[in-house]
Amino acid sequence: MNDLNDPNLDLETRLNGQTGRIAWHELQRYYARGVVREVAKGLDLIAVGGAIIDNNKTQVEAWIEGGQLSVPEDDRALEWHERDAELWALVIAPWVLVQEA
Repeated sequence: MNDLNDPNLDLETRLNGQTGRIAWHELQRYYARGVVREVAKGLDLIAVGGAIIDNNKTQVEAWIEGGQLSVPEDDRALEWHERDAELWALVIAPWVLVQEA
C-alpha cells in the first residue's frame, strides 16, 4: 500500500486516496462553520481539489462564477439533512469539498 504523504506520488493519486464517502450528519458541523463547498455533479472532485492546491485562481473563479463550485444554500443543506445524504468529500484546508454521491 502506498503512503499517501509520499512526495513521490503525484497530486491526483494523493487526493484520490484522501477522498471518501461520508454521511451529511457527519459534515453538518463543517457546514455550520462555513467551510463546506459543493462541487457540481459532472465536475471532477479531484480536479477541483488540485486546482485549489495549485492556486489556479483563474479556473477556480470560473467554476465559482459558473455555479459549479459554491457554498451550499440552506435549503440544500436541509435536503441533505432530511435524507442523511451520503456525499463524496475531500478536505483541502480550510475547505471541505463535497459532491453528491
